[in-house]
Amino acid sequence: MPKLWVLRGIKKGILTTKFPKRPPAPDEVPPSSAPPTPTEASDWDKGESLCPTGAIQASRKKVDLGACVYCRRCASANFAFAAGDDRGPASLRASLAEDGRAEKETLEDLERRWKTFRRSLHILMIDVGSCNACNLEVLNLSNPYYDLTRLGIFFTNSPKHADALVVVGALNKDMVDVLKRTYESMPHPKVVISTGACAISGGVFRDAESFVSPIRDALPVDVLIPGCPPSPIQILQGLLLGLGKLQSGRESNAAEVAKD
Repeated sequence: MPKLWVLRGIKKGILTTKFPKRPPAPDEVPPSSAPPTPTEASDWDKGESLCPTGAIQASRKKVDLGACVYCRRCASANFAFAAGDDRGPASLRASLAEDGRAEKETLEDLERRWKTFRRSLHILMIDVGSCNACNLEVLNLSNPYYDLTRLGIFFTNSPKHADALVVVGALNKDMVDVLKRTYESMPHPKVVISTGACAISGGVFRDAESFVSPIRDALPVDVLIPGCPPSPIQILQGLLLGLGKLQSGRESNAAEVAKD
């Protein structure tokens, strides 16, 4: 049997995603990852009452994608779910975190770090209270299809060797000190990436007794990757954003992976 797989591999080769040089293929965007989209017929008050995570905010007429867990309960309140090119990474794209500083100061700080990370980025994933869904999607990046190393991004098991901290799960009170010590053990400069709704807002665990606060309340967060769980493509977008190789709405960096 192993011989057959070797021959198959030689014959067909290894199909690796073309992202980010090309847009994600349709089968790289799970249909279940479509976020709720307000329409003229949307009942905001009903949507807010149905939402288990507070993602739908009637007073602000806003959908917080960092809290959305794709439950689709708001469908009965006339919220639509985009299809085709409007769903997945296109609408749930990673973004730079707001940390209270002036935008110019934030960008200057990030650009200094981008120069350091330009050639390679070593990431450490830490689970502070997840259901393991986000963990699996992050680890999927190491398989031949996504092939994280082709972009100069590598996993490490030591915080002393890590440039980026990928945090998954709702922050459990017993993990606060562990998270902070891990962050403090990392060399400067460093990037913190909140991955998934639980890390960004608490998700369905936000009212749980063991949930303490979003990651941003314990550490300075640089990049947010929404999703429950986010797809590997979305996570890859967030890593590249932290590496300074993808543009965001608040980012002035012009470097692109395709040109490296």
